[in-house]
Amino acid sequence: MNDADIFKLARAAGIAIEWTDAYGKPQSVTPDTLRTILKALELPCSTDTECTESAARLERNNAGSGLPALLIADLGHPLRLQLRQGDGLHGQAYRIELEDGGSIEGRFSADPSMPPEIVAIDRHGYHRLVVGDLEATLAVAPSRCFGVGDALQAAGKANGRAWGLAVQLYSLRRDGDGGVGDFSALAQMAGAAAAHGAAALAISPVHAGFSASYMNFSPYSPSSRLFLNVLHIDPAQVAGAAAMAAAIAGSGAEFGRLEQLDLVDWPAAAASRLTILRRLYQRHFAGKHNADFDAFRTRGGEALEDHARFEALHEHLIASGHSGDWRTWPAEYRDPRGAAVEAFAGKNAEQVGFHAFLQWQAASGLAAAQQKARDAGMPIGLITDLAVGAESGGSQAWSRQGEIINGLSVGAPPDVMNVHGQSWGLGAFSPLALKRTGYRAYIEMLRAAFANAGGVRIDHVLGLARLWLVPDGASALQGAYLHYPMEDLLRLVALESWRHRAIVIGEDLGTIPEGFGDRLARAGLLGIRVLWFQRDGSRFLAPAEWSSQAMATTTTHDLPTFAGWWEGRDIAWRTRLDLLAPGGSEAEEHRLRDQDRAALWQGLRASGCAHGEIPAATPEQAPVTEALAFLGATPAPLAMVPIEDVLCLPEQPNVPGTVDSHPNWRRRLGQPVGRLLDEPQVAARLAALDRARHNGNGNGSETA
Repeated sequence: MNDADIFKLARAAGIAIEWTDAYGKPQSVTPDTLRTILKALELPCSTDTECTESAARLERNNAGSGLPALLIADLGHPLRLQLRQGDGLHGQAYRIELEDGGSIEGRFSADPSMPPEIVAIDRHGYHRLVVGDLEATLAVAPSRCFGVGDALQAAGKANGRAWGLAVQLYSLRRDGDGGVGDFSALAQMAGAAAAHGAAALAISPVHAGFSASYMNFSPYSPSSRLFLNVLHIDPAQVAGAAAMAAAIAGSGAEFGRLEQLDLVDWPAAAASRLTILRRLYQRHFAGKHNADFDAFRTRGGEALEDHARFEALHEHLIASGHSGDWRTWPAEYRDPRGAAVEAFAGKNAEQVGFHAFLQWQAASGLAAAQQKARDAGMPIGLITDLAVGAESGGSQAWSRQGEIINGLSVGAPPDVMNVHGQSWGLGAFSPLALKRTGYRAYIEMLRAAFANAGGVRIDHVLGLARLWLVPDGASALQGAYLHYPMEDLLRLVALESWRHRAIVIGEDLGTIPEGFGDRLARAGLLGIRVLWFQRDGSRFLAPAEWSSQAMATTTTHDLPTFAGWWEGRDIAWRTRLDLLAPGGSEAEEHRLRDQDRAALWQGLRASGCAHGEIPAATPEQAPVTEALAFLGATPAPLAMVPIEDVLCLPEQPNVPGTVDSHPNWRRRLGQPVGRLLDEPQVAARLAALDRARHNGNGNGSETA
């Protein structure tokens, strides 16, 4: 068949048939790859007939008929309806029922040459548009997200620049945690950070994993982004310390052993934690009326019931010898609305109830940690992390099959940081289905992310504009970019941001299209600026040259810590793991790092944050205090520092492109959270950062 028809259909579906790689070289997507991606989008194109039918179906989807499920308008601006031939709305009266009460009456122009237009609305929210017998939701979005300045002003803080810490939740240590950091440790950490002046505490994703199988424990590969990781529940908070002591009887030795490990043993910790939680549920909640739990299940509705049923089914089928991937389950269990699933839920009501109970306890724990942060004086509090996708074989993909693409994985093409490219096994929303369903699944995901938080970090925020999707079983290079309705997605982010009064950070690292950063800034999403990349050639940018519209940080979980970079620990790891750039060598990498260290030291000295000769290239001598003062002197509204840098630790949490060859997502901190920040050197580093945030530069004096 004619490849030109495939290219035409691909472009109409939002697939980029050409792209430029990280080295500036143009690349083209093969027709075979395009056929596979189009088929996954329910636009098959293997024959001329299929291509013709798919093109017609796509045109109908884009044109629509009648009112769409969701209309999105800008606050204070009229909305022109892009409908086919006006769909008979000209001259008709309409009514807008406002979310907070009241209504607005209007009438569309009778002139058929003018698109139907809705009057400007000055209240953001989800309103109801009624035209005769037709109805639609009208989302009116603010022009920008709730910002750091808004949070500080609401808290009565005059200074417009804040700082915070970033932690991997599992890494936090406290007595009695059973080997995994929990929400009680998080609450303690929030209180300790606030006492040193922190306005925020960013955490690794707390999305739901697979309770019956914790072999894949990356927080960025969850089962569902709608619910929480139940391993972060503190069992002592479920029914009290005495009940916890009784539930742990017989397994206390294992609980204690796990607590002493330097690396999280996820499978063992999961088995231990869930055994204790199951005992607590059976002894204190199963079959008993609890008004709070009942109300939680009612509020959770279909989404919570789906997740609880998935977890129960997942456990049952794995025990019966089936795969954990729902796409390989017996056919009758692949449909969450099917009779077989309904019958299973009825027969296993206690097990389904247990998983709903776990979500109740997890949500209560996260809410308590956020309340602790706010009570301790944090204007923002917790910043949660929204992963770019969820496992294709997991709960969210099972329950939202109509909106999540099957057969494609989110990933990344080869670049300077990962020469092999990546395919993460994560499902992505279908932009066609999102439009058709009124962005239902996207909105529910945003609300889950904003719940019990003062901010959200959106991982790989470029995904609001395009995602690199790789066909299952193909190499990362055999993918293509799929474009998304960025303007509508950004508007909904801004709307949910104000409804929850929470800031938004967009992880915009990597290869970013020209103008994308400016669009984020206009929408009030803070980008991320990392010390290692803030350069003009070999020169590190001075603090005053950093962006005032992005968060500033020393590093991220995917990059070397400050101490590790200073020593070159990351070079040793990349050499060992065969992750050096093509043609590179360890010796050359160290030679370049020597130059980079000297350039950074020169930048620290020029800013007034450092003095004297360059320290030795060891973790112990790394100039962390000077770097934090430097970071604090930038105009960034928010400066975030990973706890690993505050503690001067050399090892990074994750090395992208590895699974078992590096202990990703397992390292635990050496001290309990109650003592973590009070060591004299640690407290001095935080004080330097706090002074710089208030003074505006790194040497303790006011800026001109």
